[in-house]
Amino acid sequence: MPTRRAAVAALLSTGLMPRMASAQAWPRRPVMLMHGFGAGGNADSISRVVANALSQDLGEQVVVEAKPGAGGNLASEQVARATPDGHTIILLTGGHAVSAALYKSLRFNPVDDFAFASLVATFPFVIAARADSPIQSIAQLVEAAKREPGKLTFSSVGFGSTQHLAGELFAETAGIKLTHVPYRGGMQPLSDLMSGRIDLMVDSITVTGAAIRAGTIRGLGVTSREPWPALPEVVPIATTLPGFEVRSWIGIAAPAATPAPVIARLEGAINKALLSAQVREQLGFLGVKPEGSTPEAMKAFVVGEIERWKRVVRASGIEQL
Repeated sequence: MPTRRAAVAALLSTGLMPRMASAQAWPRRPVMLMHGFGAGGNADSISRVVANALSQDLGEQVVVEAKPGAGGNLASEQVARATPDGHTIILLTGGHAVSAALYKSLRFNPVDDFAFASLVATFPFVIAARADSPIQSIAQLVEAAKREPGKLTFSSVGFGSTQHLAGELFAETAGIKLTHVPYRGGMQPLSDLMSGRIDLMVDSITVTGAAIRAGTIRGLGVTSREPWPALPEVVPIATTLPGFEVRSWIGIAAPAATPAPVIARLEGAINKALLSAQVREQLGFLGVKPEGSTPEAMKAFVVGEIERWKRVVRASGIEQL
């Protein structure tokens, strides 16, 4: 039977000891969970649910930090350049793949500069109008837009965001022209919709759900193929435009070269959190469906989403930036 000294020597010779130590030592201090959108929006709300659950499991506080701008790209760039020790991670959204499709070049590689940990959730968007709008359905929206092309405005959480391209895809599918008004995320689009500064908003149920339930805005259609459990009263757009569907996603990643054992522990903590009844209830209220994955599956999913949105960009005629 080998001695303890011989066993340790064997671990050192194979390089396993440093990797084991890195996993055991992580996290050594609070972990920053960054996202690239405004306070109170979809990414921010989901980040706080996830951060609270991860804090309990990891034994160190996970602190949410927003760095809004450029459809989430400012935050992605900062995390891509962060020290790869697991203490800076990012909550990515579907906009990450959209940006990879829309921009000819970014200041980071959307695949190779990240160590993907796990998906967190998937969700649709809602196209909404203010409560007193004469437009009360997707069919009426299409009719109004055809009468006056480009007059109706719609919001997104930033140029190149998934909301932006979902709106453009809707317009292209319906054969209409809408004018895009980009924001930096958060609740400002909702405020501007209710005040009449914009005509329509394309956003998540996290942002629109409470106002739709309260009757202060009207949900015209949801981008899922079937009614979504969090807002079952909002009719799928596919009812008017057969085949139309946009489902987005949330996931967590770290800088590339983050040690594999750290990513494995992070993946385990995320998927454990997604099994919690409390977390599932909180995410369900926000209008998202909990959905974890392995790191390998998340990477493959992101690569597939980039290719999907490249096809949408080409088909819609949007010029790459």
